[in-house]
Amino acid sequence: MGETNSVRPGLTADLNSNVKLIQSIFKDDETLIARSFESQFDPSIQCCAFYTDSMVNNKLFNEDVVKPIQEYRLKRHISGNFIDVIAKKIMLSDSVDKTSDINKLIQAIVYGDTVLLVSGCSEALILNTKGWIIRGIAEPEDEKVLRGPREGFTEALLVNLTLLRRRLRTADLKFRYRTFGTRTQTKGCICYLEGVVNKDVLAELEKRLDKFTLDGALDVNYISEFICDAPYSPVRTVGSTERPDVVAAKLLEGRVALFLDGTPVVLTVPHLFVEHFQSSDDYYLNYFFASIGRLLRILSFFIAISTPAVYVALTTFHQEMLPTPLLMSIAMARQGVPLPTVLEAFVMLVVFEILRETGARMPSSIGQALGILGALVIGQAAVDAKLVSAPMIIVVGISAITGLLIMRLKGAIIILRFLLLFLSAAMGMYGYIFGMMGLLIYLLSLRSFGIPIVISASAEGLQEKKDLYVRAPWWFMVNRPGSLAADRKRSGSGGGPE
Repeated sequence: MGETNSVRPGLTADLNSNVKLIQSIFKDDETLIARSFESQFDPSIQCCAFYTDSMVNNKLFNEDVVKPIQEYRLKRHISGNFIDVIAKKIMLSDSVDKTSDINKLIQAIVYGDTVLLVSGCSEALILNTKGWIIRGIAEPEDEKVLRGPREGFTEALLVNLTLLRRRLRTADLKFRYRTFGTRTQTKGCICYLEGVVNKDVLAELEKRLDKFTLDGALDVNYISEFICDAPYSPVRTVGSTERPDVVAAKLLEGRVALFLDGTPVVLTVPHLFVEHFQSSDDYYLNYFFASIGRLLRILSFFIAISTPAVYVALTTFHQEMLPTPLLMSIAMARQGVPLPTVLEAFVMLVVFEILRETGARMPSSIGQALGILGALVIGQAAVDAKLVSAPMIIVVGISAITGLLIMRLKGAIIILRFLLLFLSAAMGMYGYIFGMMGLLIYLLSLRSFGIPIVISASAEGLQEKKDLYVRAPWWFMVNRPGSLAADRKRSGSGGGPE
């Protein structure tokens, strides 16, 4: 068992013993500050406050904790614990919690609170004096929009919950705190809308979270791999976002959100496949333009995974399907190229992924220049040296560019692109068709917390498809997505133009 689960002695009425106990627990931790002080009117009232350096607002600590106790003048003799008088009459902190649980006191100290010990008392006060520095609220780099809110989550859990609360000003918004990691003791929060959420999904999420056994949770991906339905699948079954408006919209559709302290990414479940092609802009722009953009993203997915495979199949097995001028042009471009078409495509796709990954890891200014110059210089040099053909550069470029349009499916696109490529190299167009059929069957079999991820595509009725391939006007979307919400009806809908 870890140290956090070890049995420790409790607090006593002796202040010196309590101070030594906490100091022994934080032995060799020089960030622990112990501040001893007493009442200037009654020296018998001795106090000691513990907090972590740089995690406490010093002004709050001095003015709301130390100063009130030092300047409090007793009007009569106090019978019982003086700590009750401090909690109810003296302390100015906005949050005061009395406890004798030593593990709870330790968690409060490491989380930025102040623990106050008083002589003659076997209990301590936990005071809210948090004051650590956090990153400012800014728009997420990977989820920029043309219109709409520019706010994004930060690494502070309470700030993130506040951003969500500002958008859902209802008592139906519920928060359930949890702790993850036996050593990190990372705070998390489950959020949902009472009366809208699917109770079965909520219960299943809590059941899976109970199985989290790691000693640390530094990011939501630690938890995501524990709770997802298909951990080996390239297609994700747990959604993620850094935008408060996206989380609010998903909660309104009956989903559940999971926040974790220390990361701006929020998980949402269940996660449907169509969400990979949705964007916040779809709901902030005119529905005509939003629908065109969504159709382009869906088309780009198929182009990204299919272009190299179809090119290899046609040029290797089915030349008769190509127009004669195009076939002659490809044959002339391939003169002198030593590699087979499939190996040529494989090498160029790998080179592009190396360039993309390098550009993503480099500083932004250098990364952009590296990606553009690398693609131009290396591509042109490879064609001039007859290592690859010019048509292959075009094919790989089209596949790569369309793949960048759907970054949420980046990993799945890479895997599917190579898989279809090898199937086409082995069986031509038959291999490509078998591969696409296998992909469709696989997607139909995937579940996200008991709900098929392609449920919207298979659902009956026009109402279920009004936010699928296109985005219908709001006055047409009367119902919430099927099987996601307990309350299917959107209150106030149906009042649009005749």
